[in-house]
Amino acid sequence: MPKLRPGVVSVVLVNFRGADDTIEAIGHLGRVDWPQEKLEIVVVENGSGDDSAERIRAAAPHVNLVVSATNDGFAGGCNRGVAASSGEFIALLNNDARPDEQWVRAAVDRFAQDDAIGAVASRVLDWDGTLVDYIGSAMTWYGMGYKPFTAEPVPSMPSKAQDVLFGTGSAMFVRRHVYDALGGFDERYFMFFEDVDLGWRLNLRGWRYAYEPASLAYHKHHASMAEFGPYKETYLLERNALFTLYKNLEEKALHEALPAAIALSIRRGVTRSELDSTAFDLRKPGGDDQTAIEIPKQAVSAMYAIDQFTENLPGLRRSRDEVQTTRTVSDSMLWRLFGEVDAPVYQAENYLDGYTNLVTAFDVLEPTQRTRVVIVTGDPIGKKLAGPAIRAWNMAELLSHDNDVTLVTLTGAEPIDAPFQIVHVRPGDDSSFGKLEQWADVIVFQGHAMAVFETLRQSDKILVVDIYDPMHLEQLEQGRELPAAQWAQQVSDATDVLNEQLERGDFFLCASDRQKMFWLGQLAALGRINPANYDGDPDLDGLISIAPFGLSSTPPEHERDVLKGVLPGIGTDDKLLLWSGGLYNWFDPKTLIRAVAAVSERRDNVRLFFQGTKHPHPGVPEMAIVAESRALAEELGALDRSVFFNASWVDYAERQNYLTEADAGVSTHFSHIETTFSFRTRILDYLWAELPMVVTEGDHFAELVAAENLGIVVEAGNVEQLAEALEKVLFDEAFIAEAKANIHRVRERYYWQAALAPLVDFVADAHHAGDRSALSARKAAGAARDRKRRRRTGLARDIERAVYYLRTAGPSAVIGKVKKRLKRR
Repeated sequence: MPKLRPGVVSVVLVNFRGADDTIEAIGHLGRVDWPQEKLEIVVVENGSGDDSAERIRAAAPHVNLVVSATNDGFAGGCNRGVAASSGEFIALLNNDARPDEQWVRAAVDRFAQDDAIGAVASRVLDWDGTLVDYIGSAMTWYGMGYKPFTAEPVPSMPSKAQDVLFGTGSAMFVRRHVYDALGGFDERYFMFFEDVDLGWRLNLRGWRYAYEPASLAYHKHHASMAEFGPYKETYLLERNALFTLYKNLEEKALHEALPAAIALSIRRGVTRSELDSTAFDLRKPGGDDQTAIEIPKQAVSAMYAIDQFTENLPGLRRSRDEVQTTRTVSDSMLWRLFGEVDAPVYQAENYLDGYTNLVTAFDVLEPTQRTRVVIVTGDPIGKKLAGPAIRAWNMAELLSHDNDVTLVTLTGAEPIDAPFQIVHVRPGDDSSFGKLEQWADVIVFQGHAMAVFETLRQSDKILVVDIYDPMHLEQLEQGRELPAAQWAQQVSDATDVLNEQLERGDFFLCASDRQKMFWLGQLAALGRINPANYDGDPDLDGLISIAPFGLSSTPPEHERDVLKGVLPGIGTDDKLLLWSGGLYNWFDPKTLIRAVAAVSERRDNVRLFFQGTKHPHPGVPEMAIVAESRALAEELGALDRSVFFNASWVDYAERQNYLTEADAGVSTHFSHIETTFSFRTRILDYLWAELPMVVTEGDHFAELVAAENLGIVVEAGNVEQLAEALEKVLFDEAFIAEAKANIHRVRERYYWQAALAPLVDFVADAHHAGDRSALSARKAAGAARDRKRRRRTGLARDIERAVYYLRTAGPSAVIGKVKKRLKRR
């Protein structure tokens, strides 16, 4: 395999007896708005048996031409082309398609928006740009993927960027490492639905398939199967649909869908061939002495497809096992991407009768019931995320795998891609929050949410309270400089807020063993440690569990220089200490600044950078310690020489660049009760980036650093000891190597999927606490049952479909569908 080249897009075209089209497509690729040195064109000559290879080589000597002696189909041809390519991104383009100038750039820009985007589906129109080829995807319950608006006029309203189940193989992009991880196209398909299968598998692995309308291509749509006869196309469609269904559908759903899909396949074959399947009934006389009857190939094609599905079952079983064991997403989560599953496709009356019988007898039209979860954070959601918002975001992301999730911010939200809904609700707006409360089965919240929404205080829904941040202990330090009465009031208010949450919650999340012991004491004082909660749960893990702050399992990457060689005063070879996160009054940056100044007298290449001074939450003012720290650094002659302050806050996605340029992480604080029960989330950034660290003793992470030898723990306020520790983590190579190896081992226990496992497990079996009233439990269960989706018929069903088409393709599509429906009736 060629060495992969970052930033390069490899366009793969498969040629089969279409050299004229292929040469034309190559010409159009030469005119796209993308650097030609970063565009690789790979043409697979797929056993045409003519002079295609010579003609393509002569017309386009710059392309990478792969010649196959056999026709391996579209799936095999694409895999051959990808194997011969070297780009970071794979672009698949039909040889009878032409790309718009922005086809490549728009797709690559879309990838840049989110590392979780594994593939990008292009918008595809017919050659003249007047009719739709692809502007979205859908999947029938019986395994046939389809493009809902194909051959219809281009909608007057532009289609929106959204996630889809699959893109069309005629114009699509995939990250190379994702394509490789999925094993590429399944070559058993030969052609038809291999792109559907790839997209479904990609989604099941947790990657996103993003539709990007700005990535535009035009397709001629040659009738490639015409010379072989329609029955062979039918055979491939019927067989490959069963392949797709069997490989990818969850176990329980497969038990319902597979027998119904096989029966429907036979019904299609019989109906299309206008056969009478009652002909062999004993009550029908005549023809009993005949040993053969004439049956159209269209009928036999369905039977052959099912038989070949049976023939391929051993290999399909292995593929199914791999898909099901590596999936991270449930089909119920993907259901919204399936679109209109109730799509008979064929409209003959006899076929529709059989279709109705099957969907009535088998439970194939509805997804597994998903739990509806509302997550509330007081912090803003956007490019700049502070701790509470980071935690809420990751809760939403993990829970959205198997649940319908809405993330609520009380402060504000920027437009941002997410696999869940993001809603801004102002504190006190009970009308808006009340609708969310009615919708939800489970509500997860942090901070002051219960204090600002009466509907939450009165809710009968299952309440999960995230108390990883002991706010009342934090207020002891944060309000220290206030007048005594105001200080006391702030602590009292925070305590009241927490007590109300502790009295009302069904399940609680804390960050550490220390915190759990602390919260159990407060719960006991409120009467929540009682026989109803203790019975069957003597360790009370079902009431309160440890779910610490987490970190991404994807290591940070250095994408661009941000400090070394960029910020005046910090050279490329300097040793950089990073203070990740904000500066608050309960930290002790002054001792750190004095220690750095002392080390700088011996080592002139030591630099300290404070990453955050202005909190992204507009309600959090710059604290006094920021100005005091700047003043001290200036007094010591260290400001902008060995000590540097960021004027604002680093974007969440940008912090990896700062971390990967740092040589060590630091966190220093005072010795007090807030420290004892705190959980310094900035330490997780150091674990993520494998940074040896120096921390002050007294909290959870200090114990971890000391026990696992991840760095050095120092006494609070000891300048000399701190200076010695800083010098060691920056210059002792043996110590640094050992610390990094230990961090690499330890950090896995803090990955988000491990840290938040107690929350995910609880929501999977959400229930009220034992001492919450039985009435509340019955009300919540009744509401959930009432909401269960039922298949709609008649006018209600028509309205539901109209809304779907209006949202997806605009008014013109709705009008077209209505006309067709009236004509059919």
